[in-house]
Amino acid sequence: MKLGFSAKRDGFSSQKWHDKVDNKGKTLIIIKTKDNFIFGGFTQIGFTTDKSKWRDIDRNYAEGSIPDSNAFIFSLRNDNNDRKPEKFPIKKGKENFAIYYDYSSFGPIFGGRYYSDFSLNLILQPGDSNFGYTYNLPNGIEPKTNEAKRYLAGSYNNWVVDEIECGFI
Repeated sequence: MKLGFSAKRDGFSSQKWHDKVDNKGKTLIIIKTKDNFIFGGFTQIGFTTDKSKWRDIDRNYAEGSIPDSNAFIFSLRNDNNDRKPEKFPIKKGKENFAIYYDYSSFGPIFGGRYYSDFSLNLILQPGDSNFGYTYNLPNGIEPKTNEAKRYLAGSYNNWVVDEIECGFI
């Protein structure tokens, strides 16, 4: 594993994030919020400008979904409950929406563009989460509930990133 991006080192900017992360292949992203939630995601394909790896319907656009049946989200620390670290694979039938590539407006997006499981905007702040839309939820948590939306970062939107690091395999 090689550290490719650290917001504290490289800056809280989606452009800097893309400059360091795009086209590197397998990518592991770890996010720590100001409220000490730690979570992230893994994509085997990575955030790529190679449109042959994008969903067919998106190839004529500047942004698009990147299919990855091996992508997953994980939670390492969640202060709202006593759960242990967990891994959440992509839902069956949602593989085409594993990650979303948008150089101009966002940093990492896991899930679809409008209902992402988590995303960070231009300055990698604040974050949004619709966890459970594309990736499996923990047992006992229902989709589209406040509990699901708050699970990864403690709130649905406007959570603040303390650090984001990306590594490549």
